[in-house]
Amino acid sequence: MKSAPSSYHFYQCSNPKCALRIPAGRAVQNDSLKCPRCTSPLLPVPTPQEVLTTLSQSRKATRPAFHLEALLDNIRSTFNVGAMFRIADGAGISHLYLSGLTPLPGNPRISKTALGAEFAVPWEYAPNGLQLAQSLKADGKTLWALETTPSAVSLFEIQFIPKNQPLVLVAGNEVSGIDPAILELCDEKIFIPMSGYKRSLNVAVAFGIAVYHLAFAVPSGLTDLPIGSKIQPQ
Repeated sequence: MKSAPSSYHFYQCSNPKCALRIPAGRAVQNDSLKCPRCTSPLLPVPTPQEVLTTLSQSRKATRPAFHLEALLDNIRSTFNVGAMFRIADGAGISHLYLSGLTPLPGNPRISKTALGAEFAVPWEYAPNGLQLAQSLKADGKTLWALETTPSAVSLFEIQFIPKNQPLVLVAGNEVSGIDPAILELCDEKIFIPMSGYKRSLNVAVAFGIAVYHLAFAVPSGLTDLPIGSKIQPQ
């Protein structure tokens, strides 16, 4: 079977219930291209190479001063996962680990919110999140849980990032939170303060706030101070 000619681009139906994916020649590309099956608008699908070419320079310019990864365990929403891929790409996260029931790239609903970021962020999947977390710990990585617990520290009180150790931020299920066994493995628990009626944020929103704060707001001069301790001016 021949591969599609270089003059053709692929389009995907914007209706997730249809998700028809078809090639279309450049001569017929326009803003009103409709799905031949359900007549919903067709959206251009970026190729992995197009995504990497477009984002490579910006990723180099905005990469955090330390090695940041994330573990997404049993995230149930495809839209949340897509948003988290886009956040990970924007914040310069080096690697995403997906586990449990977390949906995987290739799902059109993930593409709808990731908008190509799923091609730019390295990822891997493991069915058992606990075993994956244990493996990460065995590899010398530090795990921080994004979870509200009695012992959790406010995200905005963090004054340091661990020296010379990749940091893995763990996010869990939208309803039940992080698996208690994984939580036990985490070196620290951090939470986002809430002042309203609700006591938590959407997991993708919370993930975005935490990732960007850790990547760019925490001082880049790394120290060995305990978490939450105040850095004294020199």
